[in-house]
Amino acid sequence: MPDTLRTVALLAAVFTSGLLAGLFYAFACAVMPGLRRAADRTLVDAMQRINVAILNGWFALTFAGAPILTAVTAALHLGGDARRVLPWAGAALLFHCAALAVTFAINIPLNNALDAAGEPDRLADPRLVRDRFEALWVRWNLVRAAASAAAFGCLAWALLV
Repeated sequence: MPDTLRTVALLAAVFTSGLLAGLFYAFACAVMPGLRRAADRTLVDAMQRINVAILNGWFALTFAGAPILTAVTAALHLGGDARRVLPWAGAALLFHCAALAVTFAINIPLNNALDAAGEPDRLADPRLVRDRFEALWVRWNLVRAAASAAAFGCLAWALLV
């Protein structure tokens, strides 16, 4: 296997992992703290809009690309001298899988429930909708941010070995 292909795969995995970690981090330290200060209807409205806007090709490339490129990186480093990267790529893949599991098991169902609540202007009790969403979503987003940052760190370290 040419070293160039291994290096390109690793760099692509590092890049997409960094973008994904940055996204979750931005929600953790800016978006959600900002919305915490907003009125109940405003939070519901903003998150409903964000949940629609984020479903785009660029996000899909990053969200799917980070774990896929990490798996490709691990596979390309299975043999010979390249094996020294494998533990780091494998650890990164496990961290990505953890973030994906949290996303699909917790954050997406919370997003769907928020959307199913209906138009923010028509909610009888926007505080109840917010209470069922915000604290749990924020807590598990922190887990996604930490797992994604750990994946990024493992892959960045893999560049050095």
